[in-house]
Amino acid sequence: MKLNLLLAAILTGSLLLTTAEQAHAQVRLESICSVHGHKEMRLTGMGLVVGLNGTGDGGDAGPTIRALAAAMRAMHAPVLDPRELRDADNVAIVLIDATIPKTGLHKGQRLDCYVSSYLGAKSLRGGRLLVTPLQSADMRTQALIGTCSGSLVIEDPTTPTKARIPDGVILETDLFKRSEYLNQIVDTSTGEPKIRLLLNESHSSFITARMITELVNQAFEFESFDQQHATPVSPSIIDVTIPKTWRSTPVEFIAEVMDLKINSPHSLSRVQVNSKTGVVIVSGDVELSPVLINHPNLQINIGPNPVIFDGAQFRSLSDEQSVRTTSRLDQLVKALNELGVPREAMIEVLRELSRSGKLHAIYEEN
Repeated sequence: MKLNLLLAAILTGSLLLTTAEQAHAQVRLESICSVHGHKEMRLTGMGLVVGLNGTGDGGDAGPTIRALAAAMRAMHAPVLDPRELRDADNVAIVLIDATIPKTGLHKGQRLDCYVSSYLGAKSLRGGRLLVTPLQSADMRTQALIGTCSGSLVIEDPTTPTKARIPDGVILETDLFKRSEYLNQIVDTSTGEPKIRLLLNESHSSFITARMITELVNQAFEFESFDQQHATPVSPSIIDVTIPKTWRSTPVEFIAEVMDLKINSPHSLSRVQVNSKTGVVIVSGDVELSPVLINHPNLQINIGPNPVIFDGAQFRSLSDEQSVRTTSRLDQLVKALNELGVPREAMIEVLRELSRSGKLHAIYEEN
């Protein structure tokens, strides 16, 4: 009974979502694509955590002892013999990473960072990170981006070798400066400046690329009557030449492009199944071909004629009669639900439909 109510609620929710989607069919481009070069920046570093309660790497960890000796030498407390640190089990060497958002930050601003034990530390609880320099994850750039330090916060008690430092990073330079930022997002190698739109994975297709190309060209056709500004390069890439009137304000042009609205963007039909939880997610136009399902506990004939399941009617059209709809798979799930089919059997049916080629969608299971 609980399973029936759960699936009924899911189906009811899907119908409400479908109605809302039809009412608000327009989607901004910024929701389905991004601009090449407009990306986050990862910062990395390696440092020492001190103050641990005997849960550090231990005196046998050579890298930790050498790093601690170097840190003490920098603080004018040189170690003459590394064996002097053999009992330093309250120190651990850690890897540090932080992420600067796409919008960039300025000198003096702070952000969180995460630390992870690198060697044999059992726990980082109660530790404090010594001041550590951070650099870009891009190995070609060795400039100092920021420094980090502070008390560690264990977020997951089951993994005490990982921790977070709230506002632990302070930036030492401005990210991103206007000139540097424009060089990242505007390509001038061909003579005419252009930007590159990258479609999200869920919307990457030849159909969507064509729809966006037509949309952009139509929006800016008054800028040049003999030039098409947008050109599709692949199912996920569209190049857009910046019109002459916008070349002094490329950021404003990008804002205009990303604010354009596309009607019902195409997305690949997809069925995602979590075999552990029994959750099934259906997106796109999922269709079924005529097929006979013969399960040990049930038999279903999906064809051009309606089939009755204890008062529940299910209809699947043949290829000649096919009309695009997103309800056919939902109707099958509803029929299986009304028959009281267990989740395991329902997933088996979906799996075999995919294997036989009768389920016209990308099938993913984990």
